[in-house]
Amino acid sequence: MDTNLYVDFLVYALTGFGIMIVGLLLFELTTKNKEFALIFKGNVSAALSLGGRLAGLAIVVRAASENSVSLSDMLLWGVIGIVALVILYYVTELITYLFGKMLGVHVTIFKAIEQNNIAVGILILLISCSVGMIIAGCLTYDPDLIG
Repeated sequence: MDTNLYVDFLVYALTGFGIMIVGLLLFELTTKNKEFALIFKGNVSAALSLGGRLAGLAIVVRAASENSVSLSDMLLWGVIGIVALVILYYVTELITYLFGKMLGVHVTIFKAIEQNNIAVGILILLISCSVGMIIAGCLTYDPDLIG
């Protein structure tokens, strides 16, 4: 029995959970909404939004651990996943604002989540998971795909 297999599992799993915790903290620090406070007040939209970003990050972390060539490689892609999801949140906020302005509706994701707009929470959840899947799909070292 190869004990390195179990050690590798523990190291990669703990690293993955660490990436998730860091991502959770950074998501909370970099958004206008303080989603934890809103969630504990019963705000479903905040839970959907934050949960979606965590799910998107989990998809990236899974692909990173599955396709990485080293632990540092996994960490790098985990950090890229966190940064991409933070940037995505602000890009989505900008796009939503611009579409709203074109339609004559003053809307922001920040305000919608504060007002517990569940439709917006679901939108952020699905966008975050979609971005996570796209990033995860790009995490490959298959020479046939790279060219």
